[in-house]
Amino acid sequence: MPSLIDLMLEGRKVPQHSPWPRAMVDASVWKFAAGELAQGRWSLLDLWAEPASVHMAIMDRQTAEIATVSLDCPDYNYPSVGLHHPPALRLERAINDLFGLTAEGLPDARPWLDHDCWGVGFPLGNRVYGLSKTSPYRFLPAEGDGLHQIAVGPVHAGIIEPGHFRFTASGETVVRLEQRLGYTHKGIEGLMMGTDLERAAELAGRVSGDSTAAYAYAFSKATEAALQLAVPDRAVWLRALVAELERLANHLGDIGAICNDASFTLMHAHCSVLRESVLRASHRAFGHRLLRDVIVPGGVSHDLDGEGTKIIRAMLRNIRLRFPALVELYDNTASLQDRTVDTGVLTPALAKQYAAGGYVGRASGRAFDVRCALPYAPYDKLSFELPVLDAGDVNARVWIRIREVEQSLSLIDQILAHLPVGAIKVPIGKSHVCEGLGFAEAFRGDVMVWLRLDAKGRVSRCHLRDASWFQWPLLEAAVEGNIVADFPLCNKSFNCAYSGHDL
Repeated sequence: MPSLIDLMLEGRKVPQHSPWPRAMVDASVWKFAAGELAQGRWSLLDLWAEPASVHMAIMDRQTAEIATVSLDCPDYNYPSVGLHHPPALRLERAINDLFGLTAEGLPDARPWLDHDCWGVGFPLGNRVYGLSKTSPYRFLPAEGDGLHQIAVGPVHAGIIEPGHFRFTASGETVVRLEQRLGYTHKGIEGLMMGTDLERAAELAGRVSGDSTAAYAYAFSKATEAALQLAVPDRAVWLRALVAELERLANHLGDIGAICNDASFTLMHAHCSVLRESVLRASHRAFGHRLLRDVIVPGGVSHDLDGEGTKIIRAMLRNIRLRFPALVELYDNTASLQDRTVDTGVLTPALAKQYAAGGYVGRASGRAFDVRCALPYAPYDKLSFELPVLDAGDVNARVWIRIREVEQSLSLIDQILAHLPVGAIKVPIGKSHVCEGLGFAEAFRGDVMVWLRLDAKGRVSRCHLRDASWFQWPLLEAAVEGNIVADFPLCNKSFNCAYSGHDL
């Protein structure tokens, strides 16, 4: 069996792509890669397109080698990966919506992001748009006696983003759940084309509000890889600090929100107070509650002073004082455990097949975190553990979050203790045509960014991928066999991004 590097040698290697190789391949190599994904030897990291080509980023599960294979599509067709490897299905449907490139043999050719309301077809492609779609979106059928459908969304209560959920149920038991997303599509890739790096970084940080630092982090790493740009040490450590503050705030919020969906509002209230303390400390230390526009190509935009350090350390002490009692309360409340244990089980086999990242994957036995699997500074110099469970239920996803809160507290302590002095940013300088691939570990899992810069330093193409692309389909599987009333609990335990997915 050839390695990923061997696969690269079969194609035309793109010299200006960093830090992992990209190569132009023919259809036979593309199909071979799809077969390796189907056999479980490689993991699909992403599948995206340009007007007349498709790209697929893959990782060898044994060696963690990464490579991107690209295939020209002069006739707007390419062999379907989803035909052999289901995690690619929605990605290929989105490619058809945006570029008009057809995956030959794709089992599900329904539109995904396109709700027939854009006023334009194939907005990022060269293909001439055909007749407007007039037939309604058809959900997949489920057969059996006494089945009924329940339609939920896309408009939800409160401030939840829009998404449609179509349940087929037998009494109260969910037989099938099918999602319909795309309502928060913003055209980020189109907006980025032709922009300078400053504006593109701002757009990246606005893909998903709760992961603004992670997206800016991945975008900056992709930019710096393309330009072979070295970031100052102090900026490298400040980036990790910002990322851990974002992770800490989100995990605290999620733990409380999951308990709230089980009608245990006391945990929600206390966790919300702790989350608010992180947001306030972030604002005082870096000028923004959600840490927006702090991480930028070349470094960071805001330094940490002595007062900011004191505020963060005081916040850490407060969480360490109060959080253990909340963990004990969660663990010792039988009525809460009755709702979370054995509810919404995701099997390790499915988590592995979909290369699920974040707490979704780690609660189902997949020990993957780009801070460890693809170690980047300063995490390669920091001491932390990667919590992994295999129960795969709501309870396991809560416990992964709890352990990650504890790890983030430790990481922030280490970063503050070893934060080097010096510059926080370097100038970008002259540009050239180049490409870069970047990863960052968001609180949901791995965020990936691929971009190409032109000779003037502007973004020629940029593609961003949220961990939710591979988590949303798994929620459908985890909900089957549960009662309808447990869906909010399962959904919140996954907490997939709508905006991050829809772009």
